[in-house]
Amino acid sequence: MRILMVEDEPKLSAFVKRGLTAERYAVDTLADGVSGLEYAETYPYDLIIMDLMLPAMSGEDLLQRVRRRNSCVPVLVLTAKDAVQEKVKLFDLGADDYLTKPFAFAELLVRVKALLRRGPVNRSSTLRVGDLELDRLTQQVKRGTKRIELTAKEYALLEYLMQNADRVLSRNMIIEHVWDQSFDGITNIVDVYVGHLRTKVDEGCTTKMIRTIRGTGYMIRTGAET
Repeated sequence: MRILMVEDEPKLSAFVKRGLTAERYAVDTLADGVSGLEYAETYPYDLIIMDLMLPAMSGEDLLQRVRRRNSCVPVLVLTAKDAVQEKVKLFDLGADDYLTKPFAFAELLVRVKALLRRGPVNRSSTLRVGDLELDRLTQQVKRGTKRIELTAKEYALLEYLMQNADRVLSRNMIIEHVWDQSFDGITNIVDVYVGHLRTKVDEGCTTKMIRTIRGTGYMIRTGAET
């Protein structure tokens, strides 16, 4: 996994790079926004970590420009600002997560692993897999011309599966994404909700899109089963 870190505080940058390198990540560190944008546009990173207060180009400008060119790469923002409106603004600009300075490396590592585990994010307003369509703006789901009514958790589960079409998702991955991380229920809750989705999405259709990968988890793809 390759990570780009754009941070102008040398000690912090060196500290984080040392820690991430010890975890076997490849880390490029840069100290200004212009260089950060150049690298982000040149190399295929799995994650970008950036400060907001950067020389040459602000972190906000860097984030916006990265998002124009690459809507999928996860971005973790480091910020000294902790006001709610500032955090909301970051997400509106395209950040996937933020960490308020000062922070412990252990917390940074947890967030890095979570973003990398989730992988690239499809940010388009409409997700399509075969004849299944999910509109994120209206939260409407259709298969062909048939409208599908889902509960909030069923919708979140289907969105996660469609974001990761053709990728096997373990029950623990689904729990961490669809339910909050403090959820301490047993993982068969995933099996129950996948069963609900199957009834609503696949029932009556020749092509079964939601597939069980025995001993591993679930995936969704076109032509999975008939």
